[in-house]
Amino acid sequence: MRILIIRHAEPDYENNTLTEKGFREADILSDRLKTRVIDDIYSSPLPRALYTAQPTADKLGKEVYVLDWLHEFRGRVIMPSGEKDIAWNIPPRLWTEMPEIYRADSWKNAPMYASLNAPAEYDRVTGAFDSLLKKYGMTRKNQIYTCAKNPDTTIALFCHFALGMVLISHLTGVSPVLLLQTMFLPTSSVTEFVTEERVEGEVIFKCMQMGDTSHLYAKGEPISASGLYREFFAGVDAPPQE
Repeated sequence: MRILIIRHAEPDYENNTLTEKGFREADILSDRLKTRVIDDIYSSPLPRALYTAQPTADKLGKEVYVLDWLHEFRGRVIMPSGEKDIAWNIPPRLWTEMPEIYRADSWKNAPMYASLNAPAEYDRVTGAFDSLLKKYGMTRKNQIYTCAKNPDTTIALFCHFALGMVLISHLTGVSPVLLLQTMFLPTSSVTEFVTEERVEGEVIFKCMQMGDTSHLYAKGEPISASGLYREFFAGVDAPPQE
């Protein structure tokens, strides 16, 4: 089984759609994916993900199935100021002082992450993800998925940066906080996991590529920095580049 985790193309957040460049990215991505055998296509309900998924679905003659849990990650935390913020917007000077966040089995206990709904949202999303895989015959036990027969199936999940990192965390056993704070998925990028079945009926998922944007390079389309904080200092906690 193969799982493609695809971040939406460059967003126009203000107008709840894609930018002109984002629509180009979605089309270029569809040219890449139309050569793949993709059995099922799933998408977040947000327009930026749906607009990214549709060109691929059209070229493959597939339906896009909308799953609410693929919505951008809804986990929130309480900052030292007392304000609520998204769970992946923590300044390095704060998260690096929380030793609990470095382990997949303890990040939920870090006071900042335990302050609101981030742990519960993580469990909700990963539980829904495992329920989806169960429809393909995969049942999770610890880090292993058991199956009567490993399906020769590829599914594509069109979603968002933080949501994608949550799924990657679940498949790899790496703390989601560490991934969110130290890794990045460019817009329209493809992350691919494939099963490895060394014992019949027992599989793990291995990452073949992460955040791949080779389709954009091939067409001379620049890689977007949307959602990425600036490379060089531009003011205290300057917002991410659009």
